[in-house]
Amino acid sequence: MPPAEITAAPIQRLIDDMTQTMLEYNGVGLAAPQVHEELRLFVAQVVRDHEDEEEDDPGKPEILALINPEIKPASRRVEEDWEGCLSIPDLRGLVPRYRDISVKAYDRTGRQVDLQASGFMARVIQHETDHLDGVLFLDRMTSLDSLSFIDEFARYHAKREHE
Repeated sequence: MPPAEITAAPIQRLIDDMTQTMLEYNGVGLAAPQVHEELRLFVAQVVRDHEDEEEDDPGKPEILALINPEIKPASRRVEEDWEGCLSIPDLRGLVPRYRDISVKAYDRTGRQVDLQASGFMARVIQHETDHLDGVLFLDRMTSLDSLSFIDEFARYHAKREHE
């Protein structure tokens, strides 16, 4: 999408609608293709590290809208962790992802942003960017052995992780 179109009312409305849908379904991210829009855009609920900024509420989640994201690994470290997806409700599986990434994208104001993300935030950004390329978390799993319905995950896998 050309940066000049980002601030247009239809795109801003789409970002707001996607954010509302994501929150309504208790998601942490939602990509435009998931709502039948062929755009390289996603929204995500993230907690950023604001060490250099004065924040009233430093651990408070914020909504991030990224357009035309380009991701590069910032380290070789890959971690496997649990993921689910609003497109495939109630399923969870272990997915390997880079722990640290660099992201270049446009924000909802049309401004170019360069982000560094680690851990869960990096995972969410990679997951949502995959949607923009037609890739689901199932495609990234190295083994389907961990694939579980949410009830089974809660009874078996989540318990084992806390033991």
